[in-house]
Amino acid sequence: MVTAPSLAAFDEEALQPLGWNEAWSEPLAAAASRLQAGGLSTAGLEPARIVAQFSHLYRLAAADGEHLAEVTGRYAHGAASRTSYPAVGDWVLSSVPKPGDSSRASIHALLERRSALIRKEAGQVQEGQVVAANIDVLFLTMALNHDFNLRRIERYLVAAWESGATPVVLLTKADLADDPEALVREVEGAAPGVAVHAVSAQLGQGLEQLRPYLQPGRTIAVAGSSGVGKSTLLNELAGEASQRVQGVRGGDDRGRHTTTHRELFRLPGGALLMDTPGMRELQLWDEGGSSSAHAGAFADIEELASQCRYGDCTHGKREQGCAIKSALASGELDAGRYENYLKTGRELARVARKEQAAARKSLPPARNKQRRKQERRSGKEAAQERD
Repeated sequence: MVTAPSLAAFDEEALQPLGWNEAWSEPLAAAASRLQAGGLSTAGLEPARIVAQFSHLYRLAAADGEHLAEVTGRYAHGAASRTSYPAVGDWVLSSVPKPGDSSRASIHALLERRSALIRKEAGQVQEGQVVAANIDVLFLTMALNHDFNLRRIERYLVAAWESGATPVVLLTKADLADDPEALVREVEGAAPGVAVHAVSAQLGQGLEQLRPYLQPGRTIAVAGSSGVGKSTLLNELAGEASQRVQGVRGGDDRGRHTTTHRELFRLPGGALLMDTPGMRELQLWDEGGSSSAHAGAFADIEELASQCRYGDCTHGKREQGCAIKSALASGELDAGRYENYLKTGRELARVARKEQAAARKSLPPARNKQRRKQERRSGKEAAQERD
């Protein structure tokens, strides 16, 4: 075990039901070392997990129980962006009040995340928003009613592969579909390599398929549009009314949106399930500037592209030996799926350009000058290699 310097003694066994394990000891020590390098004492600090978020307040679970908490002023001052702030599922270094003390806990540092579902903030703000952190499995939910939309599932899968969690598609309200298995096969074609399950939480149908995911200490997040039955699903898995639910709206058989904040719940079998508010839209965000998430969501198209005669094939009308064109002509590749592949690729590229531009603006003039020189030098070296 890696020992964190000068931290308060804490009961690791008490944290295990929250998902703590030996692998977190190294990030804990690293977070403590960063604080000490900044001249801060870590005496009395201990790890805790964020289990709920309410605007600028958090509820965290420590070894001795749950506490309301807020970040310290120094933490807020040093946060580089909104994604630097804690989110539900995060492990943090905190100071918690002693028994009988009604004051709030303080969050001093964030342990490095293993995974994070991030979407772009709505509107013109070039910021990411962490929907869920340190999740092992991501249930992507879509109802088998008017909500059903293959293109939206593909967008969710791009975000899921970017998160680092294992995506699983849940088709909820299966009792409303005439042939749910046919729809499962349709989604499997749009989600290569991803497990797809049709369930009805209202009738308790298909839930046994989810048991293998609900292992003790494992964290599962549930994401999807408003009214698809996420809270009903949580209540059914928990065996109690953990989340308030509302009935189906008249006229369009869609549920009413009820979840207003993110929260982590412990299930009877030991798994942790995170409910999230419904997302009216999912604007993609690429935290690392990599295309791997996009390639993962459209692995079948990437595989077809690798079969083109020329490595720089643009898949245009005049390209010879284009596997993409052939697959579209034969019907092997759905035209709507290919168009969504192009659309989401352009969107991610646009987000990456804006993110890079914002990062450049934040650099001091001298650093920007140095960066431009490096870019010119790299361009010249690349040209020489081509020659």
